[in-house]
Amino acid sequence: MTATHSTRMLILGSGPAGLSAAIYGARAGLAPIVVQGMQPGGQLTITTDVENYPGFKDVIQGPWLMEQMQAQAEHVGAQMMYDQIVDVDLSERPFRLRGDGGTLYVADTLVICTGAQAKWLGVEGEEHLQGKGVSACATCDGFFYRGKKVVVIGGGNTAVEEALYLTNHSHDVTLIHRRDSLRAEKILQQRLHAHPNIKVLWNKAVDRFVGGGTPEGLVGVDLIDTVTGERSHEPTDGGFVAIGHHPATELFTGKLPTDEGYLLVEKGTTHTAIPGVFAAGDVTDKIYRQAVTAAGMGCMAALDVEKFLAEQDFEAMVEA
Repeated sequence: MTATHSTRMLILGSGPAGLSAAIYGARAGLAPIVVQGMQPGGQLTITTDVENYPGFKDVIQGPWLMEQMQAQAEHVGAQMMYDQIVDVDLSERPFRLRGDGGTLYVADTLVICTGAQAKWLGVEGEEHLQGKGVSACATCDGFFYRGKKVVVIGGGNTAVEEALYLTNHSHDVTLIHRRDSLRAEKILQQRLHAHPNIKVLWNKAVDRFVGGGTPEGLVGVDLIDTVTGERSHEPTDGGFVAIGHHPATELFTGKLPTDEGYLLVEKGTTHTAIPGVFAAGDVTDKIYRQAVTAAGMGCMAALDVEKFLAEQDFEAMVEA
């Protein structure tokens, strides 16, 4: 027999946004259910050193931080479900969602915190050297490359912004782009070209991330010229892949408005276009994409849910 779970507050995703929403929702007496998804704990579970999350003077580990958030959420009354949602019906309240094993979730409110994933190149050495010199977030990891040589791969706004940011830590930043012109906004291009510590390698594609040393870390990238086919090698201590992100919004295609795949919310809130459906964290944030901003938005979502349900309860009482 198919199991059914009913809740006043259903949360999809268990990264900083989802777990912060769960903590605040549970403390408000909403007994939230968190469907953890394919990657319980979100992107921080594949991040090693975390040095920019408030409250810790020493470096902490991403998986440990998410374990603590989950333990806190469970301690105050949130329920974790190890499931993956495959079907969503938002046509009426309560909303109905189904897990991949057939479990049905019936919810008065829905908070979408499914996050976003960095796009990777898919070349040799990339996955193996993640956390050992290969990263997809300069804001997160740039600090570890103070005084070292770094490369950024990409040609859009994200890549140029990452390269400019890295000059705060490195005096030797190289942008590697597979074409002969950038796609970034003109003002960003002007800043990039005017910066004395940034050089650009045009028409170059990364063929392989090269590891070495003890303990092993990134020592360089092998490149292929996209015009001539010539091969070359660029030594580096850090490689930042900046070719964009995939927000996890496939479930909501055609059901909720999006912008470049990111869920749209009312300015200054977490309200989506459907009353009772909220979105928080990287799934709606294409600018900041930080654990602390995601956590803050999770808090906002829980407060928005609490207010929404209070208004619904009041209306129902008046009608009765």
